[in-house]
Amino acid sequence: MTAPALTVEGLVAEYTTGRRGRHARTVQAVSGVDLIIPRGTTLGLVGETGCGKSTLGRCLVRLTDPAAGRIMLFDTDVTAAGRRELAAVRRRIQFVFQDPYASLNPKLTVHAALAEPLRIHGLHRGRENERVRELLELVGLDPGHARRHPHQFSGGQRQRIGIARALAVEPEVLILDEPVSALDVSVQAGVINLLEDLQQELSLTYLFVAHDLSVVRQISDRVAVMYLGRIVEQGPVDALFTRPRHPYTQALLSAVPIPDPRLQRARRRIVLDGDLPSPLAPPSGCRFRTRCWKARDVCAETVPALVDQGDALLTACHFPDDPPPATPDRPKEVTTP
Repeated sequence: MTAPALTVEGLVAEYTTGRRGRHARTVQAVSGVDLIIPRGTTLGLVGETGCGKSTLGRCLVRLTDPAAGRIMLFDTDVTAAGRRELAAVRRRIQFVFQDPYASLNPKLTVHAALAEPLRIHGLHRGRENERVRELLELVGLDPGHARRHPHQFSGGQRQRIGIARALAVEPEVLILDEPVSALDVSVQAGVINLLEDLQQELSLTYLFVAHDLSVVRQISDRVAVMYLGRIVEQGPVDALFTRPRHPYTQALLSAVPIPDPRLQRARRRIVLDGDLPSPLAPPSGCRFRTRCWKARDVCAETVPALVDQGDALLTACHFPDDPPPATPDRPKEVTTP
């Protein structure tokens, strides 16, 4: 197996809501997550909004300090890094944000935005202009537009600029926080293809955070499914998409559109009951049990462990072999004479 670029062990991330003092409440956004991302591969991280995906990504670059656990970037303990060591860590691991416009300073030209990390890290001194041109060409943009400001570019172009800025310091790992969700569908494919080409050319490792399972299937080698702060299933992309064992994964995949209308109409759709529980008061035991058709007494008492179900697919469920719920027969079509 390829040596891991990122290893996450028992990661916990918390934040406080409400006023300080006795009214403050602690929310555990990430609850004991374990992940391994081999060098040169892509791990897709999926789940509903509010499940802790972005918080996990921010912990990996220490934009958010974890409350417990350990993050290893190759042979460096990120969680133990001091201020000076953290600067070196952030040369090796960079973050690409969801909103390309909000992540760029509107007052800076593209040239200034790309040159800034070079100056901070003392890289390419005396050849900053040349390096900026190289970065723009690398992401498929015209170097002649380096003096423009972010508002003069389209959404897809701005995201390419954000990727170029992350690549400026020559990192080995990129955390991609829903990098195409703010883009038109017609533009998404171009950015995904760019990321795949860059990974091959620069031997990059990706954590790709997303909620669009179609995009995740295209770009990922492995997929981890997150629910209310915990990983409930993870494994190779083909195994997880074709033979999911966790009920939450099964429900997510049943909602992915199929291009063939006949197959789309005939497929079984699993509709979950209720809303995502509040992270302030997560259910005991299995956190998915309040929406699960498999739930039994043991689910409220014991947290299920991630267990290998075959094909390297790890599932956190007490009853992974139970079938999906039966779908009522469709009403017969009525023809008008």
